[in-house]
Amino acid sequence: MAGARQAQQWLLTLLPAFPVLLLVLRLWQLSRQDMSTMLLLVQYVSPLGLLSALLIALVWAFPLVVLTFGVLGRLLRLSAPDRFDPERSLLASGTARTPGWVLTGAVALGALTWQLRFLPTLLMLGLWLLALRTRYLHPDQPTRILLVSVALPLAAAVLAYTALGPAIWSALRQDELATAALLAVPPAAAVLLTGPIPGWSAPVLTHGLAYAVAAVLPLVMGAVFLRVPVLPTAAVELAPAGVADAEAGTGADPTPADRTGPEVVLGALITVTDTSTIVLDRAAGVRFLPNGRVRSQVLCPEAARVPYSVVAVHGWPVEETVLDWMMPRRPVADPDVRCDGRLPAAR
Repeated sequence: MAGARQAQQWLLTLLPAFPVLLLVLRLWQLSRQDMSTMLLLVQYVSPLGLLSALLIALVWAFPLVVLTFGVLGRLLRLSAPDRFDPERSLLASGTARTPGWVLTGAVALGALTWQLRFLPTLLMLGLWLLALRTRYLHPDQPTRILLVSVALPLAAAVLAYTALGPAIWSALRQDELATAALLAVPPAAAVLLTGPIPGWSAPVLTHGLAYAVAAVLPLVMGAVFLRVPVLPTAAVELAPAGVADAEAGTGADPTPADRTGPEVVLGALITVTDTSTIVLDRAAGVRFLPNGRVRSQVLCPEAARVPYSVVAVHGWPVEETVLDWMMPRRPVADPDVRCDGRLPAAR
């Protein structure tokens, strides 16, 4: 009893610290391990913006965690009921306390946020959960068990291969073995784990896989989030230093040594104060640009991600999500030359 409760207390204590750790590591990486730059970012970067970037980047992880541990816990409960002790096992405790609507919501969220190439895996996990739950709740209804555990996975596999067959063949021809495996293996594997496994191996297998997922998933989440932009990318056009000072009437005529030509500064916009526009340039150096020299600013859109795969399912690229397909596309416009570091045409 004490073991599971202590583990839950530690988990509830450490779980909120994980997003904070990710945010700090992201700022530490953005500052190129310079403490002064990091403290400046902490002072001006919006916590809400960081949390929004974290949520958008890692929303896919919630269905993965819920469904993976849900399958492992229900497999343990069905295969070794005498070893399923919610008071001693954290996996058993989470399984016993997770309501069905959470699993349903996780499947729906995964269907919206997972890339197309991962949807067969989502289908496999959903069918496993449904079959294991049916066997546990209705052990005296063999017809129902047969329909859910055998007929439904077979029908789903036939439909999946009918829809994904051309894409699987295309992936094999393009030597994209990982994409072909992600599309081809899960529909067939959905038929395999719809019932109990040998009781002697269930505790070791389920807990071992649970520990492996718990160890690897934070590393994957961290690697994904460390590539996510957390500051807006902007191009700031600066007027010549000497000319701007003379026009502002700030002093005597500048000497030739004081004059600098116009330029465009590219980087992450940190903040704008009363006197300066603070930018983190591409070399991770902080530049305080006098507002008197700033002629214009333009927000530069994020560079489009280069597709890894050329495979598509009936015109739907395997690297796109349902949300990508549902949301309206941004109209194609000519890029601003300042986002390339070039000055605009003479005014």
